[in-house]
Amino acid sequence: MTRPAVGAPVLRCAECGGHEYGGAPACTACRELVDGIVEDEWSALLRRWEAGDDQQVALAEMVVAEPDRHDWRVVDAALDRLVCSACGDRLSRGPADCSACNLAHGFRYAAVETDRPGVPPGNEHAVRVNVSIVRRPQATSGDEVMVRRLLLPALLVGLLPTVEEAQRVSAQVRKEPPALRARLVEQAVEEMLRRHRIPCATGLPAPGGSTAPPTAGRRRTRRGG
Repeated sequence: MTRPAVGAPVLRCAECGGHEYGGAPACTACRELVDGIVEDEWSALLRRWEAGDDQQVALAEMVVAEPDRHDWRVVDAALDRLVCSACGDRLSRGPADCSACNLAHGFRYAAVETDRPGVPPGNEHAVRVNVSIVRRPQATSGDEVMVRRLLLPALLVGLLPTVEEAQRVSAQVRKEPPALRARLVEQAVEEMLRRHRIPCATGLPAPGGSTAPPTAGRRRTRRGG
């Protein structure tokens, strides 16, 4: 379950009909793809360290104690393996009013972010911010979660909106009725993909954010390195 390569086609999810990854957290298939971004890197760490399942918690504690020495995906995966002493949820992913989770959530941003070759500077930071928001939506406003999740597929293939583009979309979202906001954002994302000549399965979501299912028989995944 490797994340898309830079410049890879943006495909439709067979479950929710939106762009793959962009339906999380409500869409199970997209949520599993987003979780796979951090889980794949954790699995690679386990192989490098030759660590067994019984060593995962100890390894996670070590990673969280020194986040600035590890890739952000490793840190996020490590936090998932620790339990918050205050709320009992996965550390950093508890309720918005859990101070211990909020503290851990802040420390995660000390982790290493390395841009992939061929992407604009800051792309990896944008990916990790959007992933963290999508994986902890209860701590963010509904509109911001919606924008972040719909933009994530474009970020994953190496794009990065300019400040002006982001501000323009945010201003438009505020003006639109709630039922039309997801359509507006996905339309802006598809325009950005076309401008950068990245193949994209089109088909705008219906009012309310749902999208008609893709044509029967279309392959759901085609992943790169």
